[in-house]
Amino acid sequence: KMKYSTTVSSSRRKCRKAHFTAHSEARRTIMSANLSKELQARHGVRSMPIRKDDEVLITRGMYKTREGKVTACFRKKFAVHVERITREKANGATVNVGIPASSLTITKLKMDKDRKAALE
Repeated sequence: KMKYSTTVSSSRRKCRKAHFTAHSEARRTIMSANLSKELQARHGVRSMPIRKDDEVLITRGMYKTREGKVTACFRKKFAVHVERITREKANGATVNVGIPASSLTITKLKMDKDRKAALE
């Protein structure tokens, strides 16, 4: 039996509109990443909204298998900046590369009281 909720539309047009006009707090939940296997075992949770100071492993794209600490989360652009993941621009300036949160695995959580409460 399929899950069927009358409040949620399955129309492509409406889903896309809801995704791209989502407000900051909704984007937080959209920008969540899977936890590593041992964190999943320890907390009994599969994924978590990502935040600054988490340590992550990149699982997709040209930066695959690189690790680092999250330096910034741009909810507006749905992008996460990871330290040491940069590229050279044509004029020689280095810029951080925005990485989609879905292609990250969290290896170490930054714990605070809200996170603790969410995991209990």
